Amino acid sequence: MTEQKNSKRRKIRELAMQALYATEIAKDPPQHVIDTILVELKPNDSDFDFAQMLFLKTITHQAEIDKRIKIKTEHWDFHRIALLDKILLRMAVCEMLYFPDIPPKVSINEAIEIAKDYSTDGSGTFLNGILDAVLTEMKKEGLLKKTGRGLVESAALKVRSAK
Repeated sequence: MTEQKNSKRRKIRELAMQALYATEIAKDPPQHVIDTILVELKPNDSDFDFAQMLFLKTITHQAEIDKRIKIKTEHWDFHRIALLDKILLRMAVCEMLYFPDIPPKVSINEAIEIAKDYSTDGSGTFLNGILDAVLTEMKKEGLLKKTGRGLVESAALKVRSAK
């Protein structure tokens, strides 16, 4: 059951990635992209809602998200990062910042797995390094607003790991 749910969420993320790619390349208005790419999820409203929210929040907060990514990619020319890698970085950071019910490690792992299927051979490793650095920085800044079981470290775990 969990594997089926994970596979389903991955497909939704892949469609959100395709929508972001279409927006980036064709410069189509977001609503047109939603109506042409994400519409295939429409029979299941919760899937459609998640994909649409991920797509729109990634676009809406792109400047803030890109700023966080650029800090961690200071040795790379941001404009030369493969477009799909950039989109996957944006989606994962968006999930970490704006989706309190998704564990950060899930967002990172999903970006890596999608990169393995759609991007270059080294993309998974590249994304892992950048996203892990962004996550560490967000933890230091106290920006992770995760709720629910398994989404935040327990106080006991924090005390134990501090020793």
